[in-house]
Amino acid sequence: MRIARFVHPGSSLTEAGVSWGTVEGPADATADALTVAAIEGHPFGPISFTGDRWALPDVRMLSPFLPSKVVALGKNYADHAKEMGDDRAPETPMIFIKPSTSVIGDGDAIRLPASSNEVHYEGELALVIGTPARNVAVEDALSHVFGYAAANDVTARDQQRADVQFTRAKGYDSFCPLGPWVETVLDPRDLHLVTRVNGEIKQDARTSLMIHDIPAQIAFISGVMTLLPGDVILTGTPAGVGPITAGDSVSVEIEGIGTLTNPVVAA
Repeated sequence: MRIARFVHPGSSLTEAGVSWGTVEGPADATADALTVAAIEGHPFGPISFTGDRWALPDVRMLSPFLPSKVVALGKNYADHAKEMGDDRAPETPMIFIKPSTSVIGDGDAIRLPASSNEVHYEGELALVIGTPARNVAVEDALSHVFGYAAANDVTARDQQRADVQFTRAKGYDSFCPLGPWVETVLDPRDLHLVTRVNGEIKQDARTSLMIHDIPAQIAFISGVMTLLPGDVILTGTPAGVGPITAGDSVSVEIEGIGTLTNPVVAA
């Protein structure tokens, strides 16, 4: 099931506003062939439909969730670690936080801060937590996952080098595109991930190349902090990261999920 959050035009029974819903239609269909069906309340429980449906082009997609926190992994693909100048695979997951205010949805603009001259894309598989997770065992970790989405861990690379830590470089508003929806039925172990800038392939990898797999990530992170429903984990980016400039369009496509696309604009 594909869970989305969107702004809709309303109906004879419903005022215009924001709803969660499911995306209906074939996995390989174009947007024109998809519909969204609104659900009652939130999706963390039994799904009850309101009866309202709209064509996907008639709604504006938002980030699927507004997480309390986004926890991201650094250097979780060996080839990316090498391109960043580190030949050593991290023995334990290297984690950092992106603020909730960095999250945007499909189609929203990545806004380049005037204070950075080198902003990079980083296409990633994201997971959304469905039930509270604290000190979770590896063998139980996937039971806490609600679903999976595409993400872009946008980074001010010059500031990352200057600060030697990640908060400023990773934390700007709009630096965490997430979407276009969350796929709840998916095996994440070996998915094809492709990142394109202006249609040109920049990253092409598979999630099976992660150094620390998803159960290990959840177990490690939940031993540090409690993960709440709606929280997001960014599972790391493969090699091929690079700069984006105003006027570019960045797309992250993940097998079994779909494509997250965001324009790039000057602040």
